[in-house]
Amino acid sequence: MIVALIVICEIGFWVLLAAGLGARYLLKKPRLGMALLLCEPVLEIVLLVATAIDLKNGAEPSWQHGLAALYIGYTVGHGHRTVTWLDGHAAHRLGGAPPPVKPPRYGMPRAWHEIKVWFGTLIGAVVATGLLWLAILYVDDPGRSGSLESWIWQSWKITAIHGLIALAYVVWPKKEPAGEKQARDPVSVRRN
Repeated sequence: MIVALIVICEIGFWVLLAAGLGARYLLKKPRLGMALLLCEPVLEIVLLVATAIDLKNGAEPSWQHGLAALYIGYTVGHGHRTVTWLDGHAAHRLGGAPPPVKPPRYGMPRAWHEIKVWFGTLIGAVVATGLLWLAILYVDDPGRSGSLESWIWQSWKITAIHGLIALAYVVWPKKEPAGEKQARDPVSVRRN
């Protein structure tokens, strides 16, 4: 049941996002669009309540409950960034706004961008860990809560791997190709 609800919440996220952006830019009703976009956190609350009720009714804590916590954590950590990114593209394509600014591709600006994205993963891991610890306390049976504890370690393993990837951009920043730099910098072209 929990996995089906996670799928429904994910589909609901994209449906609400499309409806909110459509209302905002196609129907020219920004308040309706904002109202639809603000309904998205309700999906995570529904998933959280359903998971708690499932555990309260005696369900064996399993990978499904851990996945629900990770899904909610991911949505908290990366949901706003995802909505903002898509809103920028919808404003450009449907509302006549200028194209959204692309993330930097090279050097330390790219490294800082990757670190900011990693912070979303870090926030997601903190939220998932908090939810999993609450579930462990709620179940109050160390013999039954092992799978929930394993999901805590999984969330931090994912966060560590993402952190190492972000750190790699700091240690080995990607250099801009010379041809691109000259095309972007007309002063260097005139000197040659």
